Amino acid sequence: MKALVISGGGSKGAFAGGVAQYLIEEMKNEYDLFLGTSTGSLLIPHLANKRLTKLHTMYTTVNQRKIFSNNPFIVRRKGDKEYVTINHLNVLWQLLKGKRTFGESKALRRTIKRNFPESEFENIKNNHKEIVVTVANLTRNSIEYKSIKDTSYLDFCDWIWISCNYIPFMSLVKKDGYEYADGGFGSVVPIREAIKRGATEVDAIILETESMERNNVLGKNPFSLMVNLFAHLLDQVEHQNIQIGKLAAQNKNVKLNLYHTPTTLTKNSLVFNKKLMSQWWDQGYQYAKKKNSKS
Repeated sequence: MKALVISGGGSKGAFAGGVAQYLIEEMKNEYDLFLGTSTGSLLIPHLANKRLTKLHTMYTTVNQRKIFSNNPFIVRRKGDKEYVTINHLNVLWQLLKGKRTFGESKALRRTIKRNFPESEFENIKNNHKEIVVTVANLTRNSIEYKSIKDTSYLDFCDWIWISCNYIPFMSLVKKDGYEYADGGFGSVVPIREAIKRGATEVDAIILETESMERNNVLGKNPFSLMVNLFAHLLDQVEHQNIQIGKLAAQNKNVKLNLYHTPTTLTKNSLVFNKKLMSQWWDQGYQYAKKKNSKS
């Protein structure tokens, strides 16, 4: 059984889309199992349905308004560079409402439902593809994997949305009596879960460079410093997930193909720049083409 795994990475998901397009259209790979975390969970339903043109449009036209119903960031441009600062008014409004997060992502929930209709949900089930998204159950301090086989359409849309909620900048969601957030808080790259579910070959798209080393300019205020800190912590989780996945693949004699980003794409993956995301999609496609031409 062949599996496609896509890590978390926010706007960098556009790169994963390009890689996946090459693997599916040019390599003719047929996947039985799709696992995703955060932005990966947004990608995999459309990849399972082979809606690649639609997915490309989604990832190259998205903007902050399609993600945030209350955006905690302000993006300022100076020449060709972008600078991200805190939106003090929006954050203050959240605090006055008694919210526990700096922003809200209810717009993303609407975007998911609009782009993933129930007919496509049923098509995946009828084709016997398994789609699994990763969520963090903060109440129980555990990671959960939600399969399309076990849920209704509306519930599955909720789980995709929850998998993307990078708190404290996005929504904290209460569902089934528990509070949930981005699955990346425990499983950024769910390779081991794919192997546990029976995969004999895994293609894993990891939205970070292989070395994960870079020089960061730390934030000049507590808010931006928090963004840097969370990125650092998730990098460590991702590194551990990859190492555990490699060990699981060796123990089970599973073929594991890793696709890392060749360069650092962005320092803030919660900023959605349509021009850059279009470039990243093309880079992902060319990267996969080059990597497979050598093998």
